[in-house]
Amino acid sequence: MSAIPSPVSANNDADHSFLGHPRGLGYLAFTEAWERFSYYGMQTLLVLYMVRQLLLPGHIEHIFGFTPFRSAIERVYSGPLSNIALSSAIFGLYTGLVYLTPIAGGFIADRWLGRTRTITIGALLMAAGNFLMAFDASFLIALLCLLTGVGCFKGNLASQIGALYAPSDLRRADAFQIYYLFINGAVIVAPLIAGTLGEVYGWQYGFGAAGVGMLIALVIYLSGRRWLPPEPIRAESAARPNLSRDERKAVIVLIALLPVLAIGAVGNQQIFNAYMLWVPSNVNLVFFGRTMPTTWLITVDSVVSVSSLVAALAFWRLWSRYYKEPSEAIKITIGLGLSAVALLSLAAAAVVSSTGNKAGVGWVLGFELFNSIGFANVFPVGLAMYARASPKPVAGTMMGVYLLHLFLGNNLVGWLGGLLDRMSGTQFWLLHAALVGVAGAMMLITARLARRVLFTTSPCES
Repeated sequence: MSAIPSPVSANNDADHSFLGHPRGLGYLAFTEAWERFSYYGMQTLLVLYMVRQLLLPGHIEHIFGFTPFRSAIERVYSGPLSNIALSSAIFGLYTGLVYLTPIAGGFIADRWLGRTRTITIGALLMAAGNFLMAFDASFLIALLCLLTGVGCFKGNLASQIGALYAPSDLRRADAFQIYYLFINGAVIVAPLIAGTLGEVYGWQYGFGAAGVGMLIALVIYLSGRRWLPPEPIRAESAARPNLSRDERKAVIVLIALLPVLAIGAVGNQQIFNAYMLWVPSNVNLVFFGRTMPTTWLITVDSVVSVSSLVAALAFWRLWSRYYKEPSEAIKITIGLGLSAVALLSLAAAAVVSSTGNKAGVGWVLGFELFNSIGFANVFPVGLAMYARASPKPVAGTMMGVYLLHLFLGNNLVGWLGGLLDRMSGTQFWLLHAALVGVAGAMMLITARLARRVLFTTSPCES
């Protein structure tokens, strides 16, 4: 028996306590907001911390187990790595594995521990990982705690939202939008607090703030357990789904698209990595006589991203009133095209900075605007495409499969980031623009060739 009280049933159509939704949504939204504050607070500092302190002499020698770890990474990358290349490789490995571990976390919750215990363990591991980041010796242990923790926490928390509503309750779609807005609010705030503390006052203060945020998330979650859905019955086994020929084709095409989406994501995912190192050295970030902290670039990106998402939704709703709305694949192609244009803005800034003068901040703002508008038509649209086109018997699995493109993409970002100190800025960003442009062309070709399988009626629908 769990020591935590069993929650009452949350499938109550009459519950409008939180913004017209069940009270449990409020607890889940605030829990996830603090978890994202913790996650992005740490991630905003990670590369800067490694390059500016951890991997320098006097610190790197103290990291427990780092010598064999570095040797393993350099074997994969076929040779010695500079500090920038090494930090980029670690970043790519970490952020890539973040999208794999929730699969294991979901299995643990479904088969053994249940959601509440698994989420609690995950939150404690993430808090411990952030606190351990404050010490050189425990760096690798900290990353392991964070990876294990996010795997136990993230997917299991989000899975409870849908269970708050009866099958006929139309508020479910709005609930996910509210949940997403809370996440983005946290992404905006995290660099301002954890990022500023880390850069200005000391790395340990930034990581400590992220750890405290995770503990707040756990307290909120446990205090709201009575308003959340009951634990589902854990099945011992599940029958293997039988798929029709068309459904198997759909699965094959969706899996084949993962490398295309991974390549298309490199420009956006590089924001937390090489972008954070390159911009301060090549772009003028001085405002009113003071230099803006590097981590505030993430806040700028988050604000523009949220605004672009709202604008994209409004645009396509208005478009559909007068014209036929394009398929998801065409929208993704358009988005990738805009993201490629955004990277050309950084390449242009690199040309300006190569003259010896830092480029104006307008080039960065141009990148943020075009990239955010583009990615607003890539990631959420891709999620919708996989949700619609996946056969019903394997729909849940395919949603997890969709996130694998971020595992591939982030590892590619880690490798590409290592080229930053071997290429000129112009070459570096032109390479990214070319990759994203090629991904857009491949998506357009797929839209033509697989139209019947993916982009008409889902093969799983009657």
